Amino acid sequence: MTEHVAGALIEPAGGATVLVVDDTPTKRYILSSWLRRAGHTVVEAAGGEEALAMLATSRPDLVVLDVRLPDIGGFEVCERIKANPATTSIPVIQVSGNAITSADRTEGLERGADAYLSEPIEPAEFAATVEATLRYYRARRRAELMAERLAKLADVTLRMNGADSFDRLLAVAVEGTVDVLGRYAGALALPPDGRMRRFRARPGETASSRSAAPQLLDRLSAMSLGAPSGAKVFTLPAAEWLTLVSDVQLNAPVTGVLCRTKRGQPPVYLGLEADPPLDADELNVLRQLGQGLALAVDALRVYTEEHTISLTLQRSLLPTRIPEVPGLQVTFRYQPAVDNIEVGGDFYEVLRVGDRVLVAIGDVAGHSLHAATIMAELRHALRASLIDSVDLSASMDLLNKVLRRYHPGMTATVCLLLIDPESGEVELANAGHIPPMLAGPGAHYLGLGNLLLGVAHEDYKVNRLELPAGATMLLFTDGLVEDRGILLDDSLEQARQVAETVEGDLEEFCDRLLAAFGSREDDVAIVAIRREA
Repeated sequence: MTEHVAGALIEPAGGATVLVVDDTPTKRYILSSWLRRAGHTVVEAAGGEEALAMLATSRPDLVVLDVRLPDIGGFEVCERIKANPATTSIPVIQVSGNAITSADRTEGLERGADAYLSEPIEPAEFAATVEATLRYYRARRRAELMAERLAKLADVTLRMNGADSFDRLLAVAVEGTVDVLGRYAGALALPPDGRMRRFRARPGETASSRSAAPQLLDRLSAMSLGAPSGAKVFTLPAAEWLTLVSDVQLNAPVTGVLCRTKRGQPPVYLGLEADPPLDADELNVLRQLGQGLALAVDALRVYTEEHTISLTLQRSLLPTRIPEVPGLQVTFRYQPAVDNIEVGGDFYEVLRVGDRVLVAIGDVAGHSLHAATIMAELRHALRASLIDSVDLSASMDLLNKVLRRYHPGMTATVCLLLIDPESGEVELANAGHIPPMLAGPGAHYLGLGNLLLGVAHEDYKVNRLELPAGATMLLFTDGLVEDRGILLDDSLEQARQVAETVEGDLEEFCDRLLAAFGSREDDVAIVAIRREA
């Protein structure tokens, strides 16, 4: 294993590829010989058209260009090279035995040349000019490449932090690493569910998931970072890597970074095929990509854990089961908000009250633990209000008083239905909630109701209606129909149209209703009641 020290400078090794353009074979031979002795690779062209054609298919590091060419003049060839975005950064040294005046040199430099040599040219002067021009070119190229990589790095980091699942996060990290560094890449992470995630991709491929040994990260950690937090870049020979991961086709070493944000947390690993070996800039970019991945994994891990806790708390505040009621089918759904880890104030309740059934649905304003605790208080207050006598108006009044006295400034909507399964008689009291809907052909909402709870004193009216045998009544919270940029009336109409058809199985009906509105930004509670024929 080889460790890499951050910040070590690796200068570009080896010679450059130089295109020599001259129509005189002897002169072309001499210039090429000097370049080859300096360790450079030389390609030759006898005219301007040939040179431009070669530049269209290959990219040399430097062009040595004669001014006087038989087809296109050297000044024009230089201008075309600099005007083409694909070749504009290639340095050009112009040479001439005829155009040797200061005016000629000025014109050559003004028309794009990076250097201008007049014959006779001394070998040492020529070699020094080539090296100076290449030194500037390499520095510029390195800066351009680093700027391009940093821009891509910022984009990858942003997309990693926007990933909504660990699979998506690792896929983004691997594909982004391939895009930034242009090499075969792979990543490993261990989410809270305990199932190791491993993704890999080659240039031009979409990241794919592969199985991984549960202890793979522990073995890599023991080889490099150990137990502390931090980041360690290291290289493993291909043979050693294949003992860890056997299902890859690999002949080159693997350079990777293992990152851990906090002691005791599982690390993450991001690796690359190291053929050729990574230079200093690539190692630094790899380290930053690995650290960005580690931070994104930790953030998503915390979000997932908090979301799980929130859902557990939310469900603990809702009924665990619905009582079986002869003559009624009752189905419910509770769907938490997709992108919110806080608990909400949506609730529902189904209670046997003698021979009748009380169905309640409501929503406390806000999305927080405070809203959830108020929701629990209202549920308990509602149950208490039914102990001695059943009066929906009195129950609503009690809920309003509880909210105004103990939680001033908070509001809630509640809808209560008291149903007699045998006769179909229904008492309805609504405090600012979306009205219940009689579903099926001709589906329609049943009145608007009273003022919502928590605002002011209100005499809550109770409406009486009949639920026909075989008919279905639907209640839901506003999370189902509220969308930014869409009028509430339009969403309510969409729900009504969906409810024009009611499946024989109320479970299927509720599933179709939820599917019609897709992922929601707010919690959704649904209760569907059908009076059996």
